[in-house]
Amino acid sequence: MPCLPDDGPDLLLLTGADVRIACRTGRWTRATAGLAEGFTQANLVVLPADFAFEFLLFCQRNPKPCPLLEVVERGGTAAARFAPGADLRRDLPRYRVWRNGELADEPTDVADVWRDDFVSFLIGCSFSFERALLEAGLPVRHIEQGRNVPMYRTNRACDGAGRFAGPLVVSMRPMTPAQAIEATIVTARFPDVHGAPVHLGDPAALGIDDLDQPDFGEAVALRAGEIPVFWACGVTPQCALLAARPPIAITHAPGCMFVTDRRDADLASHAATNP
Repeated sequence: MPCLPDDGPDLLLLTGADVRIACRTGRWTRATAGLAEGFTQANLVVLPADFAFEFLLFCQRNPKPCPLLEVVERGGTAAARFAPGADLRRDLPRYRVWRNGELADEPTDVADVWRDDFVSFLIGCSFSFERALLEAGLPVRHIEQGRNVPMYRTNRACDGAGRFAGPLVVSMRPMTPAQAIEATIVTARFPDVHGAPVHLGDPAALGIDDLDQPDFGEAVALRAGEIPVFWACGVTPQCALLAARPPIAITHAPGCMFVTDRRDADLASHAATNP
């Protein structure tokens, strides 16, 4: 089980609440892959209200990279459906603060920049289907290597909405071709957290030149007989922010997710069985 990286006693991060408390107290500031196994993880996007409708439309037009789990109304700081007792201002390991489309800061707490007109969006994260992959005996290399998942900008454009536009971002997990087929079946059961892969094999088809140089996260080993398997990624909205250029926006730092109280199995229970 993952433990806190400090000099005090080890604390096992068994539940979403455990992770959020560790983040709120500043004791966990790293990626959340592999933490609180079985609890749904989410990407976070926070925008001023006058940008919220356009972003909602962007998500609806691009459901693979932006599957909406919950929208928190203007000024709200708790996620009523997924984590009622949470504080979106303090309960992620690390945030990104954007000003006019430019990255301004990566704090561990955004209470000091929070505004009453903020609308918050929780978007499904592929970390939530990784437990199902592991239970099926499939490899999840970044967990195995203790790294953040590698993420890449692609040459595929998302469907724009108002001021929001940009490229599809993908996450990658190496597998053999047979494992990739099985992973497609497994993850298709989780459309609320990106579902089945968007591409198997040649990264050049997505405009990715070098797997060892991800745009976000960390590179992982691609072993003999394996191919890269790519899933749509919730970092996609961060690229769309560059086009929209809101005066201020808040997102999770790549890999540093909001860990909820909902179970991954709940997301799969009503999911489609076909990719």
